[in-house]
Amino acid sequence: MKLPAIVHKFSSPRNFYVMSGKLIPWFGWACLLFMVTGLYYGLVEAPPDYQQGESYRIIFVHVPSAWMSMFVYMVMAISGGIGLIWRIKLADIMASASAPIGAAFTFLALATGSLWGKPMWGAWWVWDARLTSELILLFLYLGFIALQASIEDPRNAARAGAVLALVGVVNIPIIHYSVEWWSTLHQGATVTKLDKPSIHLSMLIPLLLMAVAFKLYYATSVLMRARNEVLLREQNSRWVKEVVESGS
Repeated sequence: MKLPAIVHKFSSPRNFYVMSGKLIPWFGWACLLFMVTGLYYGLVEAPPDYQQGESYRIIFVHVPSAWMSMFVYMVMAISGGIGLIWRIKLADIMASASAPIGAAFTFLALATGSLWGKPMWGAWWVWDARLTSELILLFLYLGFIALQASIEDPRNAARAGAVLALVGVVNIPIIHYSVEWWSTLHQGATVTKLDKPSIHLSMLIPLLLMAVAFKLYYATSVLMRARNEVLLREQNSRWVKEVVESGS
């Protein structure tokens, strides 16, 4: 199976470098706008929860972080698979650039979850199905980063990382459905329910704004990291020398 010609065109290092340079400012400013708006409505305008009071407001960071921890891993696994099958260098770079960002989102989800769990459950940590599978996800990220760092050849490192990422995908549905498959302290789905979200609109809107902000932050960060990696890997190419000489 061949990829469309347009994919090969925009996956070339030079075209990616130029295109990403134009997209980063747009993503960055949009991220700031959504982040500020979401935090304002979430921390100021949204009313206190009738059971949890003000402590529930941590969801505006915790929930988007948890969503992004799974989303980034899927991007990393898909990119690794594309690089493994079609040997597109940019796909390998995107997988590598995504891993530290995904690990940071996962750590933030676990940390904020602990802060939220203390007043709700009376403990910083419980070996709950959702929490445990999320912790495994963090180990998968760290394992991917460590594995690639231990292999000098970029191509071999990309292949090994892609295999690990693809194997680890089995953990994503476990995280998502853990609250349905096992008895768990973690609350069930509130936003992604098929009928309607069981969360008030005044809380749902800032939550979705923060989710978009986190996605835009990821887009900005991964493009910046990928651009730097492209320059590093293509440093002996003629177009890189032209970029350095032009100062762009």
